[in-house]
Amino acid sequence: MRIMVFNSGSSTLKFQLVETGESNREQRKLARGIVDRIGASGGYRFVAGDSAAEEKSMAVPSHEEAVRLVISWLQSHRLGDLDAVGHRVVHGGQIFTAAVLIDDQVIVALEALHELAPLHNPGAVSGIRAARAILGASLPMVAVFDTSFHHALPECAGTYAIPSALAEQYQIRRYGFHGLAHEYDIARYAEFQGKMLENISAVTLHLGNGCSATAIRNGRSVDTSMGFTPLEGLVMGTRSGDLDPALVSYLARKESVDAAEVEDWLNHRSGLFGLSGRSGDMRDLTAAYDTDRRSRLAVDVFCYRARKYVGAYLAVLEGACEAVIFSGGIGENSALVRREICRGMEWCGVELDARVNEAVAGRDARISADGSELEVWVIHTDEESIIAQETAGIVRKAVS
Repeated sequence: MRIMVFNSGSSTLKFQLVETGESNREQRKLARGIVDRIGASGGYRFVAGDSAAEEKSMAVPSHEEAVRLVISWLQSHRLGDLDAVGHRVVHGGQIFTAAVLIDDQVIVALEALHELAPLHNPGAVSGIRAARAILGASLPMVAVFDTSFHHALPECAGTYAIPSALAEQYQIRRYGFHGLAHEYDIARYAEFQGKMLENISAVTLHLGNGCSATAIRNGRSVDTSMGFTPLEGLVMGTRSGDLDPALVSYLARKESVDAAEVEDWLNHRSGLFGLSGRSGDMRDLTAAYDTDRRSRLAVDVFCYRARKYVGAYLAVLEGACEAVIFSGGIGENSALVRREICRGMEWCGVELDARVNEAVAGRDARISADGSELEVWVIHTDEESIIAQETAGIVRKAVS
């Protein structure tokens, strides 16, 4: 089955063309790419198979034009015959707890969830509408949700200590995000161990511009750092992560702005960017780690917060944990960050192999020392493979 995977952001459209085998997990990547800065003077970067990348700067006014550009390019490379399309959607709310075949009613329901993920869901729905307009509503399309992996959190982990009537009325709970990444990471680790997924328990750290930690027991998410929105939890590129909620009203009063403005600061002006005053990109900050005090502080706060979550989730797993897994752009590529997060954790069985840790970037590898009680791994996340797998399963079930 030939599946197009679309990952729509507010101003980007990423894609992969994946061919699945009979098991859905057997996959071959045929093409990939990104259309960047939609609505502005952006451009694209497309790759077919192992060929050289094709790049061009150009204005792409809308998601529909971005989808049209991708489809036209695929057709020019004789890759335009599709069996299905899978769309990544960040927030499924309490309505969508698993991947779903898209129809008009599903799109309406997705639009009703925009206020729960205003930075993410509108772009996804725009991508869905564009794909249906261009490829036709008869082509099967599936929505795959980042929140699905966390939908069965234990009640004590998913519940906020607020009046229950308010929580029920406004669907307020801890949803969790990055589920596709955490699901892939734990499944990949199980493959390396030659074990069934239900026999694996680990702490996964997905660290990129957005960051989250998840405690996984017997292959299932039992706690995760992001909550009602992706703002909760770890320090991120421009997001604050955990803070005292009273700060919102305090800053609103002091700066004579409304709460929405403060929330925007916490999403776009905080995190590594706010701490360093120079960049939300970990590469910039680690390069200046030894020479710039604020850059060093930003990295140290980032690593300290992640270490706290690892410790907390080891407690949640009650001694059943067998590995700590790093993924995402930072987790896969920053040896310094991995070293600092794991520093001082020998008490719980974490011991890095310093030489291997320094050598690993962007690939799957075990970086723990031979005598480490807990294994430490770097896993190169492939969310698109999970989306393709889920899409193939839903489509095959629908036609059987």
